[in-house]
Amino acid sequence: MAAFLSMGGYAAYVWSSYAITFGIMILLYVHTKRQGEKHLRWLRRHIVTRDNEK
Repeated sequence: MAAFLSMGGYAAYVWSSYAITFGIMILLYVHTKRQGEKHLRWLRRHIVTRDNEK
């Protein structure tokens, strides 16, 4: 198991690459979720104002 985790001496590069990739994926998910909520709020606000004009 220790040999697998050490990755033949390249463990620092391999595991840091996994950590960076995973971190970026989390940031992209959070950003996308926030943008989606922002767009939904905008859309709801404009639908309400359009319905009130009729």
